[in-house]
Amino acid sequence: MKKLSSRLDHFETGIFAALTEKRNELLAQGRKLYNLYVGTPDFPVAEPIRRAVSEAAMDPEQFKYSLVDSPAMLEAVSEYYRSRYGVSVPTSCIASVNGSQDGIGHLGLALCDPGDVVLLPDPGYPVFEAGAFLGGADVYYYPLKKENAFLPVLSDIPEDVLERAKYMLLSYPSNPCGAVAPRSLYESLIPAAKKYGFYLINDNAYSDIVFDGREGFSFLSVPDASEVGAEFFSLSKSFNTTGARISFCLGNSEIVAALKKIRSQYDFGMFSPLQQAAIAALKTDRSVVKAQCAAYQARRDALCGGFRRIGWNVPDSAGTMFVWAPIPPAFASSMEFWTALVDRAGVMGTPGRAFGPHGEGYIRFALVLPPETLCEVVDAVDKSGILQG
Repeated sequence: MKKLSSRLDHFETGIFAALTEKRNELLAQGRKLYNLYVGTPDFPVAEPIRRAVSEAAMDPEQFKYSLVDSPAMLEAVSEYYRSRYGVSVPTSCIASVNGSQDGIGHLGLALCDPGDVVLLPDPGYPVFEAGAFLGGADVYYYPLKKENAFLPVLSDIPEDVLERAKYMLLSYPSNPCGAVAPRSLYESLIPAAKKYGFYLINDNAYSDIVFDGREGFSFLSVPDASEVGAEFFSLSKSFNTTGARISFCLGNSEIVAALKKIRSQYDFGMFSPLQQAAIAALKTDRSVVKAQCAAYQARRDALCGGFRRIGWNVPDSAGTMFVWAPIPPAFASSMEFWTALVDRAGVMGTPGRAFGPHGEGYIRFALVLPPETLCEVVDAVDKSGILQG
């Protein structure tokens, strides 16, 4: 048989698939494990969302190709952005995607030609690079460092790179770093995007999970944002619908149209009952979302505060459902520490190196267990002696 595409040689087994395989091996051995490596919310999906799916699914007509986003769903997204973020987005500038991962994964195909440059965060989510690679673009990683509050420093990017750039991807609140960007960051980047002619793409999955009185916002609420960029908005984390894969690309009309055109070649649109779920979610009382954010903050306090109490200086996340913890100095790498943490404490996070070279020296924990169980995690780490080397 002939060899499969050499394109596949670029990709390794996804980190979460590999960690799940390791978890299953340990569970088969009877080990007690604390699973903090996958960011799947454990909060229940609101009843109106579940009811919308189930009622729509009883109609046989709903099982046909949807082909396009329904006007009702697009209007619900537009109204949500008006009420939630104070932004007016025409329905013509909104397109559904099967999860932000799907949309970002196809973004390079829609926007890039070979020789273009894509500016990506390091550390950053793996699909950011995959989307650029599939579009034939070269990748330039801008480092996110603790001393810069895990924010990009545009002046550190060479001018010749900026001139070749097709788009710059930002992701705040940040997975994995847990950082929150101020509006001033976007205000400083928009003029640069205009000057050099690149797009700004904002991954806005966690604007409803921000802590300590901060307020999440949309990139599109910054003046002139839609002239130079677009935003991916997901229902997954705000409304716990991760498996439903309901997300949207909003903003610049050229970007949205390009993504629609690419999607039309490989898909027939979002399943109609899921469109009904999206409408129900977007009309959910925001008090439910705010209460969930408070619950995440309680989890953050239990884990980060507990780690500091036992001598591990883990800073509080400013947002997202993740904690970005520096590994203890006795360990040479994030993978070495991850292995020891699993073997000695039964605690599974994600080694920081999985998110890029600048993720080395960190481990990411997902806040997917209640505070009392996270206190058990802290005790397990303390009793393991791992912090002493």
